[in-house]
Amino acid sequence: MLFMSLPHIEPLRKSSSGFAPANQELTMIALDPKSTALVLIDLQKGILGNTLVPTSAEDLVARGQALAERFRAAGATVVLVNVDFSADGGDMLRQRVDAAPTMPKGGFPAGWNDFPPGLMQPGDLKITKRQWGAFYGTELDLQLRRRGIRTIVLGGVATQIGVESTARQAYEHGYELLIVKDATTSSVAEGHDMSMKHILPRLARLVDSGDIALPRSEEPV
Repeated sequence: MLFMSLPHIEPLRKSSSGFAPANQELTMIALDPKSTALVLIDLQKGILGNTLVPTSAEDLVARGQALAERFRAAGATVVLVNVDFSADGGDMLRQRVDAAPTMPKGGFPAGWNDFPPGLMQPGDLKITKRQWGAFYGTELDLQLRRRGIRTIVLGGVATQIGVESTARQAYEHGYELLIVKDATTSSVAEGHDMSMKHILPRLARLVDSGDIALPRSEEPV
């Protein structure tokens, strides 16, 4: 059994998650809740209404909620990120590109940017972005640094768009990163696979939800 230690991340001494396959060592990562934040990207109604792969919208929300509950119970920071634009679309990017996004006729529908019921809880941070990445033009970096956050656990949708863009920016800002594979999904299987195989491993550690260990707030780290 192998326990992995990252900078600012303590190795776990004991695992209760069962046995790894015979040809695979079990890896668990114990996180310090005081310096770790969960950041979930674009779990909002207007995006969750799309067909998502490999993880469905329903499963993504359930796994995101479960992760958030674990982080709150440990006293760790939870950040929910959504994307939204002004009614006239004036704050959308407008560079000339081959596949420009289009604003729906009449604007985005009411509630398009809302989180599913129950996802956001008192004490969570909400960050609204105007482009793919969650750092540029927002308070995300300020809010994390002033809380002493050095490690980001990242998930959401879409893998190769909002999640990857935020991961690139977090990496360039010097944060340690963990990408939660089973809480990250896309509307395009090829894009998800490309990002997971070739890009995100160069920016972060890729883990499953069950690989993450957090003490409850009353337990010593």
